[in-house]
Amino acid sequence: MPKFAANLSLLFNELPFLDRFEAAAAAGFDAVEFMFPYEFEADDIAARLKANGLRLVLFNLPAGNWAAGERGLAIYPNLVSEFRDSVDRASKYATALGCSQLHCLAGVAPGGADIRAMRKTYVENLRYAAERLASDGITLLIEAINTRDVPGYFLDTTAKAADIVESVEAQNIRLQYDIYHMQIMEGDLAPTIDKYLPMIAHIQIADTPGRNEPGTGEINYPFLFDHLDHIGYKGWVGCEYRPLSSTFDSLAWFRALKPKSV
Repeated sequence: MPKFAANLSLLFNELPFLDRFEAAAAAGFDAVEFMFPYEFEADDIAARLKANGLRLVLFNLPAGNWAAGERGLAIYPNLVSEFRDSVDRASKYATALGCSQLHCLAGVAPGGADIRAMRKTYVENLRYAAERLASDGITLLIEAINTRDVPGYFLDTTAKAADIVESVEAQNIRLQYDIYHMQIMEGDLAPTIDKYLPMIAHIQIADTPGRNEPGTGEINYPFLFDHLDHIGYKGWVGCEYRPLSSTFDSLAWFRALKPKSV
């Protein structure tokens, strides 16, 4: 069975953020991930992780003004300084929290943008980030995101993301493969995972349509979970879905896989 991490930005959101760690542990999770830690003190998060025996496996670099629709800083030639500051900030949190993976959101390309200039900036920024993070033992991840949910997102297919990884030419940059996003953009999930497995360091899940829990949509998750075991995937699987009702009810699929955990 794959190793599952609860995404605390979406799961247990009936609770205040710092209370979600205890709920995740009580539900049987050994690890968590979330989008951003920056509105909380690292020491407060570290205390919740330790108290509940949890490992933090992933969070994002600062991504700009999220409420205003910004989805990353890395592609913009005029924001290189801000991007570098974001790498430093994320690295300090990751070191304090024992987290060895950081995801870098690329950004949304506005209409009429110079895509070549953005790609050049993106690759150069990722090279900087990978080198900066390597000294802390941190792997840098990039992820393709569907353009139905995030119109104009710079990376929208696995092939494009893999091309960026190859262009950066760093030992510590890998793919974050989101099954929900890639079902929307390209389908052919199992063969794509097979093809890019050496590059994939983290997987995230949700069903589609709706981005709800496994079993509520069209994706055959029992098959995919077995497939990940069969091909020897060793990374974490982040549960990044919106519970259809309560988080507890949404975890029926997880309890069926891990019947003794609750």
